[in-house]
Amino acid sequence: MRRPNPWIAVPSILLGLLAGVIGWVVTDVSCRPATCPGWAAALAALAFLTVTVSAAVVLALVYRSIAEWRDDA
Repeated sequence: MRRPNPWIAVPSILLGLLAGVIGWVVTDVSCRPATCPGWAAALAALAFLTVTVSAAVVLALVYRSIAEWRDDA
């Protein structure tokens, strides 16, 4: 089993955390005071998962493309 490439995993997780925080803050600000912490948490988790997976896919494709380009050069 291959280990995850840290050049792909670390930035993807950091971007996911940033998206989760932004999702939490935007949802929390748009609600009345203390009326929807459940929605804020759910949207933060959804933003984290979506951005983490999407960034990982894009970074994997970029690194694969760079590797192929280096092999051809």
